[in-house]
Amino acid sequence: MSSCLRPQGSTRPTLIRQYGVPSALSVAILSVALGAPSSAQEAVTELPEVTVTTTAPTGKPKAKAAKSAPAAIAQQPSSAEAEAPSDGSDHPQFGARSGSLGVPTVAEATVEIERTPGGVDLVPAEEYKTSTPAVTLKDALDYVPGVLVQPKWGEDSRLSIRGSGLSRNFHGRGVLLLIDGIIPLSTADGASDFQEIDPTAFRYIEVYKGGNALRYGANTLGGALNFVMPTGYDSDLFGARVDVGSFGFHKLSASSGGVFGAADYFITGTWQEQDGFRDHSEGESTRGAMNVGYRLTPDVETRFYLSAAHIRQDIPGAVTKQQALSNPEGAFVLPGEPSLPFFPFSTGNDNVDRDFERNIDAVRVANRTTVRLAPGTVAEFGAFYRDKQLDHPILFVLDNDTQEKGGFARIVDDSRIGGFRNTLVAGVSIHNGETRSRFYRNILGERGALMSDSDQKSDNTIVYAENSFFVQPTVALVAGLQYVDAERAVSDNFLSDGNSSGKASFDFWNPKAGIAWDVTPFAQVFANVSRSGEAPTFSEITVTPALTTSLDPQRATTYEIGTRGSTPDFKWDLALYRSNIDNEFQCLTVGSSLCNQVNADKTIHQGVELGVGAALWSGIIETAGRLDQLWLNAAYTFSDFRFDDDADYGDNELPGAPRHYLRAELVYKHPSGVFFGPNIEWVPEAYFVDNENTFKTDAYAIWGARIGYEGETFSAYLEGRNLSDEAYIASASVSGDLGGADGAVFEPGTGRAIYGGFQVKW
Repeated sequence: MSSCLRPQGSTRPTLIRQYGVPSALSVAILSVALGAPSSAQEAVTELPEVTVTTTAPTGKPKAKAAKSAPAAIAQQPSSAEAEAPSDGSDHPQFGARSGSLGVPTVAEATVEIERTPGGVDLVPAEEYKTSTPAVTLKDALDYVPGVLVQPKWGEDSRLSIRGSGLSRNFHGRGVLLLIDGIIPLSTADGASDFQEIDPTAFRYIEVYKGGNALRYGANTLGGALNFVMPTGYDSDLFGARVDVGSFGFHKLSASSGGVFGAADYFITGTWQEQDGFRDHSEGESTRGAMNVGYRLTPDVETRFYLSAAHIRQDIPGAVTKQQALSNPEGAFVLPGEPSLPFFPFSTGNDNVDRDFERNIDAVRVANRTTVRLAPGTVAEFGAFYRDKQLDHPILFVLDNDTQEKGGFARIVDDSRIGGFRNTLVAGVSIHNGETRSRFYRNILGERGALMSDSDQKSDNTIVYAENSFFVQPTVALVAGLQYVDAERAVSDNFLSDGNSSGKASFDFWNPKAGIAWDVTPFAQVFANVSRSGEAPTFSEITVTPALTTSLDPQRATTYEIGTRGSTPDFKWDLALYRSNIDNEFQCLTVGSSLCNQVNADKTIHQGVELGVGAALWSGIIETAGRLDQLWLNAAYTFSDFRFDDDADYGDNELPGAPRHYLRAELVYKHPSGVFFGPNIEWVPEAYFVDNENTFKTDAYAIWGARIGYEGETFSAYLEGRNLSDEAYIASASVSGDLGGADGAVFEPGTGRAIYGGFQVKW
């Protein structure tokens, strides 16, 4: 995996992320974690009463009894009870489950994701839930190198993996967001919002970088994030938490899960509000999610999902660099006379009197049915429906009514061909969406005259297959292929300014090849080459009413090589990559964060991703039995993104991302459950915000600290962020050319903040 281990310290330590612990060690860990023998036959027997035992860096074990299946099901004969093939590698088969047949536990998902010959990670919820407010994607993913989450306001952020979506100054693009591998958080045209994500609702987060996300049908440069909810088999009967903090922050959460006969359930809900660090950044949200599973037979499980979100969020807006550093609390204010620069779109002179907001109401329902056809062979299929309402006063008032639906089918077969082990993942996914999009003139935050009315339709079909052939028990050759068909259509219902209706079709093939070699039971090396392709979103092909631009799909070839591994006191993950990109979506408009998206000719994204976890000192005070420990975690990302002999920009750097980003912490862990230590976030070099490379951000370093306790039924934390109260640039929109002048493209970072909270569970 691609980030350092973050021990949270407790009498109930978290499940450890194993960095490429392959081959014999993988099955040993899984066998211990599941309390089951290591033979493939016994590993897939039906839902025994098991004890999960792991060891945190303190050396203190954690034991948690997994909920067992009802006796009536456990006693039924199962196809999984047949003798499973063995290749001598000690790899457990795909589909081996201790609880839910369709949703792997953290330990099971870790073993499976490690087989990917490229940059991947799995982040258990304990890594961020017990020591942070767990509000944003940054809280959850800040220690995953290669994943850049730059906060803006509220829960909104700029999300980029390996430089994906850098020219997107609002919402997100370039990373597929999923819940439980089936429910898209991304819209059908490829855009995404992050406010709907509640990190506390999930058991773990899977990170697939670039072409390593092919198993979920992702075709983007950035890959995919998969947020996996607990089931009744791996959740607490009851849990509740309270978080409070600076700038009027309050958060209340509760959850429950259990198993009743052949059925299990998990349900969670969160209410949150905050005044915000900046003027006009208040927000309030209510979110809920649940899933209910039913074991029809020992080899068939169906699971239903329901989630909803009600979000109200003010938007302070980007400001100039001078304003961001001298008055970071301020909202955007237009220079000069009110309303003139943006007439006829808006009246008013700042984000406060124009009442910029992003308000979302969304509901999702889905079903996934999992069928184990034979030992190592699992089929899944399902469908989803999503309804989302967006009320979004900005330069104009956006009113979007979106309905999306789709389905998927996937099969995983882990068997033998000619005496060699072979694993095949193949599937098809369909994701279609329709949006009624209307723009109104913004009259001091209220809707004025209708300016645009259109129906936007996206249809996407993706077919994919990925095969791993083990030429040796410890060496797998991987080949994959994906076909993408994407349709975009706009029907203009507002014809007074002409008919802007139109449609476009995009289709492309994305091959992939790689190798994964378990050099020792403790270390793995990998390499791969993959293709990706992205069709434009409606925000890129429709810039303003009656003005459209024709874009070619963005295509990339990515080369990657790396290594990962672990010992009891040291864990590492290193990946080097290079993406040669044709037609990258890029900002052209001069002097504004409202970019006219065009295709760049050729660009290059290349970098280094390094995650390290190291026990610097054990037995500082406790020298016998369970040792205390001083643990270093570090995640470093080097990003070199640039034009490649461009006619206009030469070899200039692509704007929008720091070249160097370091997140590190030093944590003391006591076996009693007490933990504390400082942390740092460092961007040592300013980066450009325009294609012409005429204007930069500022370098910065901020530090914080946390202290807490994690016990069997109670945990608490106190965290300080930016304790030196540094004024810095947390995020920046990009522009075509600022001509060396300061522009309103900068998002100031939050000042000194203190957060605290406690959790109870049983």
